Amino acid sequence: MSLPAFIDLYKDLIKLPSISSSDSTWDQSNVAVINQLAEWLSDLGFTTDITEVAAAPGKFNLVATLGEGDGGLLLAGHTDTVPYDEGKWQTDPFTVVEKDNRLYGLGTIDMKGFFAFVIEVLKTMDREKFTKPLRILATADEETTMSGAQQISEQKHFRPDYAVIGEPTGMVPVTMHKGHMSEGIRITGRSGHSSDPDKGLNAIDVMHLVLSELKQVQQTFKDKYHNPHFEVPYPTLNFGAITGGDSPNRICGCCELHIDMRPIPGVTTNELFITVKQALSEIEKRYPDSLEIFHLHEPIPSYECPLHSDLIDNAEIYTGNKATSANYCTEAPFIQALGCDTIVLGPGHIAQAHQPNEYLDLSFVKPTKEVIGKLIQHYCI
Repeated sequence: MSLPAFIDLYKDLIKLPSISSSDSTWDQSNVAVINQLAEWLSDLGFTTDITEVAAAPGKFNLVATLGEGDGGLLLAGHTDTVPYDEGKWQTDPFTVVEKDNRLYGLGTIDMKGFFAFVIEVLKTMDREKFTKPLRILATADEETTMSGAQQISEQKHFRPDYAVIGEPTGMVPVTMHKGHMSEGIRITGRSGHSSDPDKGLNAIDVMHLVLSELKQVQQTFKDKYHNPHFEVPYPTLNFGAITGGDSPNRICGCCELHIDMRPIPGVTTNELFITVKQALSEIEKRYPDSLEIFHLHEPIPSYECPLHSDLIDNAEIYTGNKATSANYCTEAPFIQALGCDTIVLGPGHIAQAHQPNEYLDLSFVKPTKEVIGKLIQHYCI
């Protein structure tokens, strides 16, 4: 069976909706994308293993393998996309439209399109010459919980030497990035009539104290930590959302704050979480059973590829670009947990991701195929 041409690979992937979202009205299975990739890779001689993600029933990972044993190269990516802004797209998000030397569509760079590049390159290679295994990993739910990659990190069946995650980096090797933590802080007070505030416990008043302490934590992060590789060289703490109360004539009985924290390499998610807990400990003592701190999702650690890695050296040579860091977060820490040096490298720019009218600039096509081919050639043949 002949595989589709490059542009048709793209079209066939983008037309299969695979949105992941914490909003159940948007959330979808990725099974159609997984099955399509498995079919194409099977036609190329790969063995395929499809596994349901335990933490996300109805979502699936795919590991496709050409060759046997450990070592070799892993090319990885996620199969889900973010939701799209209805009414803001100039084209159908699920139909690839070629216009102005660009391919428009949801997932063209973030990041289902990366798999089209991989398959297109493999079509032209003599796969009988492989001396080390090549594995293709396609994961679920990167845009929400990263539960697909987390499950892969726990498996013991294979251990690649090197891994490349094809997120949109403009074909600049990314060798470190910050982690991501989303935390909730809930104050439970005692509601009552606003005419006598002292007869209740106003949750907004208590949250005011919490905010004051967390402002100090922001400064502690700046003073205590520093990594010169990042434009923002310290862990950040952002106040993202706050809700509380239901009427001006009632004492507020509940107030909830959601914060975002971004640990830098060398700083664990647990260290930042404990810093917040300690900062709020006196408020907890003053108002027993009123303050709760909880994860909105499992913390995602920061990541750094060893600076001496052969993979970094070759990626810089093949792309002509110096390795850099990124403030956004990827599946890299979970992939690297397999024991492989890992970089993030792919076509398109992150600025187009999560935006209406997402597109791949076609100027990336030739260099991206060349780099993928050289990586496979070097590490598998």
